Amino acid sequence: MAKHFGSLAKPSFSALFFLLSTLLHQSSGGYGIGVNYGTVADNLPTPSQVAAFLKDRTTIDRIKLFDANPDILRAFANTGIAVTISVANGDIPSVAKLAGARDWVANHVLPFHSQTLITRIAVGNEIMATADKNLIGHLVPAMRSVHSALQLAGIKGIEVTTPHSLGILSSSAAPSSGRFRRRYDQVIFSPMLEFHRQTNSSFMVNPYPFFGFTAKTLNYAIFKPNDGVYDNATGMKYTNMFDAQMDAVYSAMKRLGYGDVQISVGETGWPSAGDPNQLGVSMENAISYNGNLVSHVSSGKGTPLMSNRTFETFIFALFNENLKPSTSERNYGLFRPDLTPVYDVGILRGGQGGGATPAMPTPTTPSPVSRTMWCVPKVDVNDQALQANIDFVCSSGVDCKPIQDGGPCFNPNTLRSHAAYAMNTYYQTNGRHDFNCDFAQTGVLTTTDPSTDTCKYVS
Repeated sequence: MAKHFGSLAKPSFSALFFLLSTLLHQSSGGYGIGVNYGTVADNLPTPSQVAAFLKDRTTIDRIKLFDANPDILRAFANTGIAVTISVANGDIPSVAKLAGARDWVANHVLPFHSQTLITRIAVGNEIMATADKNLIGHLVPAMRSVHSALQLAGIKGIEVTTPHSLGILSSSAAPSSGRFRRRYDQVIFSPMLEFHRQTNSSFMVNPYPFFGFTAKTLNYAIFKPNDGVYDNATGMKYTNMFDAQMDAVYSAMKRLGYGDVQISVGETGWPSAGDPNQLGVSMENAISYNGNLVSHVSSGKGTPLMSNRTFETFIFALFNENLKPSTSERNYGLFRPDLTPVYDVGILRGGQGGGATPAMPTPTTPSPVSRTMWCVPKVDVNDQALQANIDFVCSSGVDCKPIQDGGPCFNPNTLRSHAAYAMNTYYQTNGRHDFNCDFAQTGVLTTTDPSTDTCKYVS
């Protein structure tokens, strides 16, 4: 059965505010709703101000950090707010050895855990998307070592996991077709999922419908009324993209025999502002996505393939962060740095914030702009990184024959040219998500077609 997209009568903007406020107050059952506390900004309040604000003025009961900042950990002591801390990507090879893991735990956990409620350690962030074979090869050993180090230190109740982008999937067009990337499925994900099963920890993913929608599927992405999408293999109907993405991950896990492992959501969100005419970016859409998401993951309803499941979820992000590179990236926050809400999400106790709640803006209908994009290396990428990107793409199942000797894209015979072709092919064949062109921050999207007279780039 073909996909169907459509919309029914649109709710009023003020009704969306009311809906979001109500839904967040009703989310106390099962897991609480957490936020990612990012710090890529130069104007944020002090950690102690943030901790006091969240504890006294909001219903947020858990935060996720992208590091193990000691100032933040001290600030959240005795707040009762659960904290997820992270091992930096660059530290993974060292903590893959038990001695290194014990040192890390001694420095970043032991001084704080008696007063600060550390409940999870995330080993790195989206390591598979870095295409760094050294990090990827050390990831599961690092997770095991950190877990062992916690046990040897006599610390219980701290889960060890690692967050993944949806780039870990080689197929996800239909949720039931979800599968992990070839070769990594058995070498990386089978032992990782076995670790999660043995330690009763969650497999953490970062689903972002924002990176996967089109003009036709916007309502489907932000939980607005739509005709739904059918999975032909199962006959199941999907009314939102979040469920489809989660079920694709579940299908990949089940295919390896690990459908029983719990899944948590490390990041998801929607920006409230972006560049002029940026498709789908608006205050109204951010409210619709985040509000309906909270209700959905907390309801216990689950997804079509995971009925009656509740997913621990961390919204991205706590603050608008002014040092992020693009307008939309700077506007994922629920709060401004002065602790006033960007929009009223209903998580303020008694409806009171750090300042006056801003007046509701007039929503704008996004212009249906859709441009063809290609993925190419950034101008300052060195040859080692270019070769690593080629090796990663060509080992992931992408056809690299065109850049081999005698192929139509062999010339010009340079690492940069070959990497550009490989990176773009990977981006185009894996869903055209922004994260598919990350390549450890060495890739960039462009609207300029890099094709030549003899070499046609996929678009």
